[in-house]
Amino acid sequence: MTVVIAFLANIVVAIAKSIVAALTGSASMLAEAAHSWADAGNEIFLLIADRRAVKDRDDAHPLGYGRDAYIFSLFAAFGIFTVGAVVSIQHGIQSLAAPEAVENYALNYLVLAVAFVLEGFSLTQSILQGRRAARKYGRGFFDYVVNGSDTTLRSVFFEDTAALLGLVIAGAGIGLHQATGDPAWDAIGSIAIGILLAGVALLLISRNRRYLLGAGPSAQYRTRTIRALLAHSEIERVTALYLEFSGPSSLFLVAAVDLVGDDTENDVARQLRRLERDLEQDELIGKAVLTLSVSDEPSLTP
Repeated sequence: MTVVIAFLANIVVAIAKSIVAALTGSASMLAEAAHSWADAGNEIFLLIADRRAVKDRDDAHPLGYGRDAYIFSLFAAFGIFTVGAVVSIQHGIQSLAAPEAVENYALNYLVLAVAFVLEGFSLTQSILQGRRAARKYGRGFFDYVVNGSDTTLRSVFFEDTAALLGLVIAGAGIGLHQATGDPAWDAIGSIAIGILLAGVALLLISRNRRYLLGAGPSAQYRTRTIRALLAHSEIERVTALYLEFSGPSSLFLVAAVDLVGDDTENDVARQLRRLERDLEQDELIGKAVLTLSVSDEPSLTP
């Protein structure tokens, strides 16, 4: 729902900014229009990411399709960089070389104000969603958004934050142009918006790259998982634990455990399968695989 709200807001804002940029000749407004069109296109990638990530596991993808979320979010981040940042900086440099006076300042301010309200509403929705999730997993809001596995939430939050900051920069550039009569301020505003978008794009690219390479959860969650394993009466100790995100809020768990007693091979196999199913009841565990420890392996302590 957060992505849909952001998409609709960006479409309305992009159309309004494009019309005003054409009517007034403002470089900052044109940069903002490019920014909003880039965000609207990126939201399409994020919608695809959400749909692809929840597909069920199959023989071709035994861990599911969760990493598709990071692939399509990576496309969105490249869109911010190429369409938003590059176009804004390029147009700002061109405007510095051949400055044009802005016409109808009031119209620019009106569109910026309306856009601020719409983008602010979208950002509020992503903040509320992020706070709920952060409380649920016992993490700080900013830590969850920046470092968490929910790439869609992270993308929407930083796109909306950049949108609001970009509107402030655009308003400042246009205002300084009006106050001084120097169109260079408007062009500088366009360049500053481009630099802001480049920074956001690089952050999102680095986060998605991290999860595509196989990121694990926090040390606190790893400790919690060891305790959860040892809480089973059948498990005497844990000697190895591997945790990796296979998608947003979905972990692949592999652990070596020492079972209580000395049952037959068939009974041990049944015990392990039962424990795996039990572990997968945790909403964060997408797939669990247990194997037996070797007697001389050191135990893991929570």
